Amino acid sequence: MTNTVSLKRLVPGLIIGPASWLGPYIAAASLFLPALIQQIDAENKIQLVALFSTCGMVFAAVSNMVAGYLSDRTRSRFGKRTPWLVGGATAFMISMILASMANSIPFLLISWMLGQIALNFIVAPMVAWLDLAPEDGKGTASGAYGGLGMALGNNGFTIFAAMFLGQFRLGFIIFGIITFIGTLLAAIIVREPSNLDEVLEESAKKEKKTLKESLAIFPSWSISRDYYLALIGKLFQGVGNFSITGYLLFIMTDFLHKGTVGTQQSIQLINTIMLIFGIAMGFIAGPLADKYKVLKLPVGLSTISLGIGALSMFFLQNDVGIIIYGFAAGLGMGIWNSLDNLLNLEVIPDKNRIAFFLGVYNLGNTITQAIAPVLAAFVISQFSFSAIFIVSFIFSAIGGISILSIKSVTR
Repeated sequence: MTNTVSLKRLVPGLIIGPASWLGPYIAAASLFLPALIQQIDAENKIQLVALFSTCGMVFAAVSNMVAGYLSDRTRSRFGKRTPWLVGGATAFMISMILASMANSIPFLLISWMLGQIALNFIVAPMVAWLDLAPEDGKGTASGAYGGLGMALGNNGFTIFAAMFLGQFRLGFIIFGIITFIGTLLAAIIVREPSNLDEVLEESAKKEKKTLKESLAIFPSWSISRDYYLALIGKLFQGVGNFSITGYLLFIMTDFLHKGTVGTQQSIQLINTIMLIFGIAMGFIAGPLADKYKVLKLPVGLSTISLGIGALSMFFLQNDVGIIIYGFAAGLGMGIWNSLDNLLNLEVIPDKNRIAFFLGVYNLGNTITQAIAPVLAAFVISQFSFSAIFIVSFIFSAIGGISILSIKSVTR
């Protein structure tokens, strides 16, 4: 039987934990790393940022699955997740300190890749903390993790990080330390129960497996249809979202023809609306999902809401369209971030590999952030800027339809 942790302990940990790894990562990846690359090799900075992003995606994908696999099989007095995420936070802090000392691209690349590996040894075990929530509180726990923790990490830390743009080497160190302290604090608050007495299903049954079964890391479609539909929904939702947010600056300047002040105000307005909705849905969406036992419908419709927001800018091309996008995308992302991990938890095909499957699912964030800009750049070059709004709508709609096609979750 799975150990449970009271929401009084779990919810604060699920807010502080993801904010502590996501915020510093976003700050380092979007501000400190490009600034340091420019200082070391300004002539090749565009290509180098792309190289770091691509390598980071590969290392993240592999390390995420490995971290989930090892975490699922860990037995300790601190539980199966805590040793790995605390170790990962320590290694991430060290890698950021090393990055701050870099004076060459190879040294910086090695430090950054070590950081990517370490980060995913926090991410994969931590998201599996959701399974520690009581059955009638899993929605609340999911809302705390995705709605509040991720919202604070995505939006809250960037304001603070901008203060270190003139001292970006110090920024690496400070934000690496924040990750370590925040993750450790989250682990202390949650106090994951010991699982030393837990027996692996494989050991208990001692079944003989065929070679084919042993190599089947991912179950077949017939067994895991709903999990794969959720994963498809995640990937299409991510591309639909990031194809707009990744080019928001150029949408304002090149598509809507706004000046510097107008561009700044519009981007601030969109981010403010999305932050408000993200925090609000973190408080509201999870508890409502628990109370009314509804999950699939809000997650599926939240994805479609992103597409509607994209169409508003395509058709209106003015401030009204921007505001509608902010509300539609803010509502959609707020609900999605609050509930999508819980939906995935419901459709996982193997409950003995929760961290592994949740980790693979959360790779959708990394992969789509790499795919979306490339796809958007191709569409813009082949057609026009307006075409990315259509692409965003189509991908978001397919993502929503995939989620709504899940059968094992009825509502």
